[in-house]
Amino acid sequence: MFTETAVFDLLLPSDSRSLKQKRSYVRPIIAMLRKFEVSVAEVGFHDLHGRAQIGVAVVAPDPAQARTVIDTCENQVAGRPEIDLLSVKRRLYGDDD
Repeated sequence: MFTETAVFDLLLPSDSRSLKQKRSYVRPIIAMLRKFEVSVAEVGFHDLHGRAQIGVAVVAPDPAQARTVIDTCENQVAGRPEIDLLSVKRRLYGDDD
């Protein structure tokens, strides 16, 4: 069994000046990622209106499948025109971890 995690660091549009506006960007991203049967949540920058961190995790029987799912999630987030994906931190956990 393998688990891969990723944390996406996002820059939100400049019109995101309240937590309500921030949620209007973050919630659709989280809903879209859940379609890939991953665990996903906003995990950082809760108090900043223009930034967000979204964490994603997947469990798979082999590392290639876990990597493929996280690659798909990363590509979907990077392809959203309204936000900028600043960085991605990924980690693969195996049976020995």
